[in-house]
Amino acid sequence: MKNTNKAKLDTRRMATLAMLAGILLVMGTTGIGFIPLPVIKATTMHIPVILGAVLLGPAAGAFLGGVFGLCSVWVNTVTPTLLSFAFSPFMSNEGLLGAAKSLWIAVGCRIAFGLLAGYLWKAFKKLLRKDYLSLPVTAAVSAICHTVLVMGSIYILLAQQYAAAKNVAITAVFGLIMGTVTASGIPEAIAAAILVGFIGKALLHFEERITKR
Repeated sequence: MKNTNKAKLDTRRMATLAMLAGILLVMGTTGIGFIPLPVIKATTMHIPVILGAVLLGPAAGAFLGGVFGLCSVWVNTVTPTLLSFAFSPFMSNEGLLGAAKSLWIAVGCRIAFGLLAGYLWKAFKKLLRKDYLSLPVTAAVSAICHTVLVMGSIYILLAQQYAAAKNVAITAVFGLIMGTVTASGIPEAIAAAILVGFIGKALLHFEERITKR
């Protein structure tokens, strides 16, 4: 009986993972998961990643983060913006080194974000003890970490190219990066806190009821 229940649980988890990956692919390939801003694309793609990390754990979060990252490469290749060179190896003008930097920013940072979201959920769930508190806090902190990872990597790896793209002095890059973090990062964190708080609570409750059967 235990083996049967475990098999059902594993099947359900795989189905959930596939569903969230499918949602990410639809959001990414249609462009609805990326919101064009004057310089960069804001995103709602982080929300399914955080939900997956909460429901299925850090490894699933990392996998979904990778799907998010690949969608980012696709969108920034087919509908480029001023900073698409930072997210698509095909838009880079630095050869293989630039392509590697772009892949880290687009895909590597998103994998790290998904992994981190899973561990943040474990930590906040243990610390706060209440799902209605730990879910939005996990989502907001994870979203901020995502923005810091991505924009911080752009600053560290591509500050000179960023300055050239914006036609500003390199000394102005930090301020511009912080402006982007504020303009896109804070709304993304608020959206994640609200949506993950409501959707995550419902899904966790549903999973708990199914598991008890």
